[in-house]
Parts: sequence; structure tokens; C-alpha cells
Amino acid sequence: MTKTHFELMAELEQVDGVEATYSPEDNKLRLYAATRFDDETYVLVKQYGFKWAPKQDLFVAPIWTPEREDFCVAIAGDIEAEGTTLAERAEAKAERLEGYAANKERKADELFSSANELSRMFEHGQPILAGHHSERKALKTKDRMDNNMRLGVESQKAARHYLYKSVSVQHHANFKNNPKVRANRIKTLLVDLRKYQSDLNHYALSLKIWEKMTSDEEITKFSKWGLIRTGSTVSDKARQSLENGEITPQQLRSQRIAAFKRALEITNRHRWIDHLLNRLAFESEMLGGVSRFEGEITATLLQTFARAHGADKPKATKTQSGNFQLKSLAPLPKQFVNGASCDTLELTNSEWAELMSDVCYEVPVKKDAKPSILNFKAKHLQSPSRYHSGEINTLEQIELTKADYAKVHDEERGTRLSLCGKFRFKVCLDPNYKGPRYQAPRVAVFLTDSKAHPVPESFVPVVEAKAA
Repeated sequence: MTKTHFELMAELEQVDGVEATYSPEDNKLRLYAATRFDDETYVLVKQYGFKWAPKQDLFVAPIWTPEREDFCVAIAGDIEAEGTTLAERAEAKAERLEGYAANKERKADELFSSANELSRMFEHGQPILAGHHSERKALKTKDRMDNNMRLGVESQKAARHYLYKSVSVQHHANFKNNPKVRANRIKTLLVDLRKYQSDLNHYALSLKIWEKMTSDEEITKFSKWGLIRTGSTVSDKARQSLENGEITPQQLRSQRIAAFKRALEITNRHRWIDHLLNRLAFESEMLGGVSRFEGEITATLLQTFARAHGADKPKATKTQSGNFQLKSLAPLPKQFVNGASCDTLELTNSEWAELMSDVCYEVPVKKDAKPSILNFKAKHLQSPSRYHSGEINTLEQIELTKADYAKVHDEERGTRLSLCGKFRFKVCLDPNYKGPRYQAPRVAVFLTDSKAHPVPESFVPVVEAKAA
């Protein structure tokens, strides 16, 4: 029978000469062993997902998990910071690969030289004479020459492959440190954070439901539809036990309350959340840190902030004292309330700004609003070219009703920015053009049955040259 993680940890003892490290750059755990592991420990190392890296002389796990952290602490006593950086490891690997490439290139040169020496037997064009006493030697020499040429070509290909991998290793290290890639990694970490927080929210809300139900009638009724309506609030096995009379409604209630309390207290999700918060802090620091928000604190901003960290349907309201109060159906994320379990938090504007900075939340920069779409009469309207920098497009204006403009296909109509950049105007392919649609000119549109705006001050009419 396979032992559980907790049973393994209880039996495992610290191993002398073993050092465990963690690198936040690649989120990997590493084990350095001064001596060879015994068979039993080696099996456990492999069981926890560690792989042997012969060139680095260590075991490495592809990703951090609570179980792997427990295992490292059990056999090493502690986990230290990794001594080498991602760039240093990439440089060392690139050097190894370049050495392999040089060896393969040298071997290819030797094989080509050998093939060239063997080819001298045939340099005068003497054919292989069938049946002659020299036939056997000539065929053997030809085979050796062909084999050396083939192996030389294979060595050359291997050398190019190693050089390609050497460049790729360094490129990958630079790619992971790219600011844009790091910013996307922060977004991914927030998604993972919300996933684990959502599980805790479900446990807390389920616990509230079961604590409110006291009568047998309520419990029996809820068990029939709770599985469908609220996910795992009622397990299928527990519902069947109740229907078969194996347990009473009050026993079912006690079991579910105990189960959800246990899930809230003992679950590894708290450790995952702590780990993700630490990684967020590291990635944000490497990106330059999160500056304190100095703008206006609003209810919408706080609700967006709370949802980003997994709060369940947060609602922010302004109190009589001028502070903002944040309330959630489930307890707020632990990083908001210093590990406490409460669903309401009231802070001053300054304290809210400080909290957002502490949990590495960057308030999204509001994009500039697009200029308004104006509808006014003009003979021509001008806009900068979308495809050729510095060019100006001059569009003739036609009059259409809203119904006629709506008949134009979506891909053939839209808006253009004015030459002054202060407003936009509607455009479409000329619906009155009789030729092929792909040749139809684009025109500006004045809607006759829509509100007409005054001509903007920034509009400069197009002056046409008079015919001579």
C-alpha cells in the first residue's frame, strides 16, 4: 500500500551532506548531495519529481510545490537561496554546448581529411577491376572513404545543432528577463492566486450554509438539490447515505461542518497563496517595484483591486467618516487583513493606497478616451493615412440617412481621425459606386437624420485650386 505524504515525512530523517536550494527566477527546487543517495532515498527523490542533472551534479524539480518543500526540509534541514542566477546557469550551459560543437567540428575535419587521403587511390581515374586481385582492396577503401564522409557530415550537423542550442539557451534566459514577459508572468500569478482563493471562498460559504441550517427538514431538503446548485457543498455519497437512512440529518450536518472547517484550516491552499504572494513580490521588484498609488480612491477601483486578489463579490461603499469600507460574501483574502478571518475592512484612502502597494497591485492606467465622433456638413474631410506615414487622405463627403448607412457592410464602414486629431468622423466605401466594390473610393459621411454638430474650431476646410 502506498504511503501518504504525511506518513513519508514522519518516517524520513535528515541526510548528512545534502543541501536544498530554491530559485525564484525559475521557481525550481534543487538538491545537492555530497555522496550518493541510498536506494530508498533515491526512490523518494524520484517519487517527488526530482530529476538528475548530470552536468550540474544535482537533482532538480521542475516547479515548487508544498510537498516538495516539505521533502527538501526533511532531508536537508532547511532550504537556502540558490547560489547561481538564471543568467549564470545559461552561460555555463552555453559554454558546455559550444565545447560539444567544437569537438564535433574537429571530429568532422578529421573524418573529411581521412576520406580525402583514401580518395587518392582513385585520383587518376583508375576504375575498380572486377575479378582483379586489387578489387577487394579497392572496394574496402571505397567503403571506408564513403563511411568517413558520412560520419563527417553527421558530425557537422551535430556541431550546428549544439551551436543552435547554445544560442537558444542564452536567448531563453534573456526572454524570461524581458520586462514584457515578466509583466505577463505577473498576470499569470494573479490568475493562480484567484484560483486558490476561490476554493477557500467556496469552503467558507459552504460552512456558512451548513451552520445556518438547524432543522432536519431544512437539511433533508437542501441535500436533494445542494449537489447541483452549490457544487461540492453536499457530496453524492453523503446524500445517498442520508436517503438510505444510514445517517441522520444532524449527523450529516455535523460531518459537513467538520469537513469544511478542516478544509479551511489544514489545506495546502494557504501555502500556495503565500508562495504566490512571495513570487508576486519578487517579480514586481525585478520589474522596478510597485509605486504607491497617488490618484483618487474610488469604490470601483477598490472592487477591481479586491477581485484581482480573489475576493468573493466585493462591494465597496463610502462611510460617513469619508473612508471606504470593503465587504465580501466570503472572508477577505488573508493578505488584506493580516491573516485574520473577516469579511469587512474599512481603511482610510491613504491606508488603501498603502495596502495596494504592499500586495504588489499596480492600478491599471486609464487609457485616453478616443475623440468624439462629430456629424457636420463639409465638402471634404481630411485624415492622416493609416498605411503611409506623412501622407494625408482627403475624403469627399456624401449625405446618407442612418438606415442607408446601416445597410453598408460592417467591414466597409467605420471612423477616421481628423487631421487635427481633435475629433473623428464616419466613413464608408461609396455605396453609389457602380464598379467593383474593391475599387470603390472611401468617403466621409454626413447623417442627415442625426443630430448635426457645430463645425469645430480646429476644422480647416479643404481649399480646392481653381481651374486656370
